[in-house]
Amino acid sequence: MATPSKTPPGADPKQLERTGTVREIGSQAVWSLSSCKPGFGVDQLRDDNLETYWQSDGSQPHLVNIQFRRRTTVKMLCIYADYKSDESYTPSKISVRVGNNFHNLQEIRVKLSIKVYTPVEESSIGKFPRCTTVDFMMYRTIR
Repeated sequence: MATPSKTPPGADPKQLERTGTVREIGSQAVWSLSSCKPGFGVDQLRDDNLETYWQSDGSQPHLVNIQFRRRTTVKMLCIYADYKSDESYTPSKISVRVGNNFHNLQEIRVKLSIKVYTPVEESSIGKFPRCTTVDFMMYRTIR
């Protein structure tokens, strides 16, 4: 999660952070999950290691909740989805919802057909009212 000034589309978020174009603000938030298997929780979701990941252990939808202690403008959300590595756990839909609390969340972005080996970027979140909660929803439709 970053706050950019001007972010070129498709740019590497880590490189942008090193050059000072964006600032990682995820550490300022409280993260929670709808469920997780032991050893596959928030720490693995946020550790910057592409070999570790979050794995839910409950019914759908699977949620990542990000709450900031004070009003925070989020301008870009970067999500790494590796379809080639494990398509059965790659989300088929990602929904981003924002609001002042869990009771007034509004969906602002939906990404369908996650079938790429690349980061998924959702930008322009900052065009919406500043938020204290970003609700990131991942679920896989089983056919």
